[in-house]
Amino acid sequence: MNKKIGFIGSGNMAKAMIGGIVKSKLVSPDMITASDLNQSMLDAVNNEFKINTTTDSSEVVKNSDIIIVAVKPNVYDIVLNSVNEFIDSKKIIVTIAAGKTIESIEGVIGCDKKIIRTMPNTPALVNEGMSCLCKNKNVTDEELNVVKDIFTSFGKAEIVPEYLVDSVIGVSGSAPAYVFMFIEAMADAAVLSGMPRTQAYTFAAQAVMGSAKMVLETGKHPGELKDMVCSPGGTTIEAVKTLEEEGFRAAVIKAIEKCIEKSRVMSK
Repeated sequence: MNKKIGFIGSGNMAKAMIGGIVKSKLVSPDMITASDLNQSMLDAVNNEFKINTTTDSSEVVKNSDIIIVAVKPNVYDIVLNSVNEFIDSKKIIVTIAAGKTIESIEGVIGCDKKIIRTMPNTPALVNEGMSCLCKNKNVTDEELNVVKDIFTSFGKAEIVPEYLVDSVIGVSGSAPAYVFMFIEAMADAAVLSGMPRTQAYTFAAQAVMGSAKMVLETGKHPGELKDMVCSPGGTTIEAVKTLEEEGFRAAVIKAIEKCIEKSRVMSK
């Protein structure tokens, strides 16, 4: 790829994406520029990834073909207004914030600008991210695929209609937090039975990663894979029975419903 990539913001999500892009060698570090008001954060990202950094977001816009706005939703409008004069019709603005619709971004920078709405997640840092992308009418399919290449450089990415973004946030964007809680709970149980904490995290995390890989690579229904582990009268079916009794599925579904509901409220 010969496009220059800019990041406005250098927080956790931006670092995860920058790390994935650099590790995948999609572009060289000198093709990436990040801005932030916090110099210490810029120093950290520069030391780790050797990219260009600046405290002036307008420099990012002026020197980049694709600009990823990686700031908190509550300051999106302020940031975009501050750099709007440097956004021409050729630059592609990529958003990653929950609650920021394409229409709302057009309301700030203009309906004539190229806008791609995305929702990545933090496993991008280890090249296992999952992202969705949707575009406004000014972005060509070729341009959308160029941006998709950026997101697939640190994991998987799917193009979806914008109305599904809230669902993506629930099942993917916010999901690492649920999975981390699940791993922590499994490890706690192992520690309770006498296993050292560090070892417990290794066993639990590897079990989750391996199970997820089986779903993706075998194409089998998760229920079928579950049944393969449950021997008649065995240990696994006893654990599954307890999870059902404690409302495991219902709790997960309710949590994700609440996440989606919150995302929809933020989009209004």
